[in-house]
Amino acid sequence: MKVLITGGAGFIGSHLAERHLAMGDQVAILDNLSTGSIKNIQHLEGNPNFSCTVGDILDLAVMHALVADCDLIYHLAAAVGVDFIIENPLLSLTTNIRGTEILLELATEKKKRVVLASTSEIYGKRNGHVPFKEDADRILGSTTVIRWTYSTSKAVDELLALAYWHEKRLPCVIVRPFNVIGPRQTGHYGMVVPRFIKQAMLGHPITVYGDGEQRRCLTYVDDALDGLIALALSDKAVGEIFNIGSNFEISIKDLAHKIKKLTRSSSEIKFISYEQAWPKGVYEDLVYRAPDLEKIRNYIDYCPRVDLDEALTRIIAHSER
Repeated sequence: MKVLITGGAGFIGSHLAERHLAMGDQVAILDNLSTGSIKNIQHLEGNPNFSCTVGDILDLAVMHALVADCDLIYHLAAAVGVDFIIENPLLSLTTNIRGTEILLELATEKKKRVVLASTSEIYGKRNGHVPFKEDADRILGSTTVIRWTYSTSKAVDELLALAYWHEKRLPCVIVRPFNVIGPRQTGHYGMVVPRFIKQAMLGHPITVYGDGEQRRCLTYVDDALDGLIALALSDKAVGEIFNIGSNFEISIKDLAHKIKKLTRSSSEIKFISYEQAWPKGVYEDLVYRAPDLEKIRNYIDYCPRVDLDEALTRIIAHSER
């Protein structure tokens, strides 16, 4: 196949490019390098089946040419990361909503299959320790809290994709990743695992926001790719929404202690209030976030295999190179 990956120089996109090249596919990526990095894909540049365009999904001419010359599109390009969203709310809304609209318009015109990367942030601040199902209600905070910009923009993306499927029969699959981690992920934009690992390896305080009792399910990138590609190739999955994640659950406080132990670090674990980390009123944290994986298991027999200790060990080893 000819595969197009928007946001292909990012953490997940670069791993996805590697996987499809290993499968014998031709891979073209598009990235404006706002949060992605050329370093993530430099090792692919000698591959005759790989090409990279540095450009923006808002550029119609660039998008038209790339969409016309592919069979399958993974739409990963988006403004991501809590810090980036809070610092760039207008750019985030424009990129996530208008960029997706452009891609879906062109994909419909050229009759291309699309895998749309949404987010577990869709679910908002639901209370209770109950895994999130794809058809669950959403509960969000006030529009004055910038943090909800991302969740809202990705919800619009999902609604657009579903509308194109229902009205235009655009073959589209929507995926909601839950806290994917792995080598090449950066902590610059608020990602917790690479931030903790860097702090621990440098001997700096490992900074935990709030009381650290927030609970997350962390998913190793190889497992996430297994699910993503299987859904992309499944005709049965078209027009559906799927959680992609794991059930390897841990509190942020325990994650800090685990990373300190695995890195053999002498760093102290320091708790910081949200008011110290961000301006007042721009951020709300989520106490609990875990995926219900029944639907994706039923459709593609999805089963995450890399547990949290193994995932962190691999990431730390990569960081030490």
